[in-house]
Amino acid sequence: MVADISSSSQCPVCKSEQVHFALSARDQTVSGEFFEIWTCNHCSLRFTRNAPPPENIGRYYQSENYISHSNTHKGLVNTLYHRVRNLTLASKFRLVQSATGLKQGDHLDIGAGTGAFVKFMSEKGWRSQGIEPDESARRNALTDHQTHLHPAEAFPSVPSASLDAITLWHVLEHVHDLHPYLQHIKKLLRPSGRLFIAVPNYTSYDGMKYRENWAAYDVPRHLYHFSPASMKYLLNANGFKLIRTEPMWFDSFYISLLSEKYAKGRAPLFNGFLTGAVSNMKAVLDKERCSSLIYVAGM
Repeated sequence: MVADISSSSQCPVCKSEQVHFALSARDQTVSGEFFEIWTCNHCSLRFTRNAPPPENIGRYYQSENYISHSNTHKGLVNTLYHRVRNLTLASKFRLVQSATGLKQGDHLDIGAGTGAFVKFMSEKGWRSQGIEPDESARRNALTDHQTHLHPAEAFPSVPSASLDAITLWHVLEHVHDLHPYLQHIKKLLRPSGRLFIAVPNYTSYDGMKYRENWAAYDVPRHLYHFSPASMKYLLNANGFKLIRTEPMWFDSFYISLLSEKYAKGRAPLFNGFLTGAVSNMKAVLDKERCSSLIYVAGM
């Protein structure tokens, strides 16, 4: 059964009833609707309380501006995103190699978007596959990267203990039923396998500054909004051990530029870059304040 967080009075991660309204954020990409974000006092997770159920949420992804599915170059922010993507793909690849201790292995990218990382891993000699629920994104993967991705229905049929690395780059915040999903992922990993989860961090400087205009809330597509504490709780509750945490330095600029646009501030380009730089400087002293974080976990 898929968890219903539309009107839940419990935290989806720790099941605490110490939850309360935090802020209301607008869907800036598709509908213009407002959605409530609630906070858990126990594990510090935030969640979109009135999010659409799985059968209704698909329409909120139908936009040419949704870069994970459309691969759009429209606008300055998306152009900059593509400029740095090759750097981030290489960085992610090096992290997978380092954390697994393998030069080659079996890899699954969940929520593969238009297939860029699957293609990159395959070109480096890994046996890489991708799962992507969105049909248009899968079509774009074939067109743009000559990469075949599997639909979501293929996820249950992945053989147990068959993978050395599973990556979820900004995906877990979209998954309705967190605990069963992570339990299934755990079955797919070999004993020495590694799980890589990248998610935004609302406790970052840019998250705290922009509040309801923070682009990484991305309601209602983002069902959950993680802090480092809530992610550690979630991993531990599902039998994973956190091995390391890595910052995603470019994300602070991308998110701050979008957030500045949503906030309709003056000089959005200058102020967006400035906020991203300040956020990263604060994260140098404490990486758990970075705008987005990669959590590397094992069993």
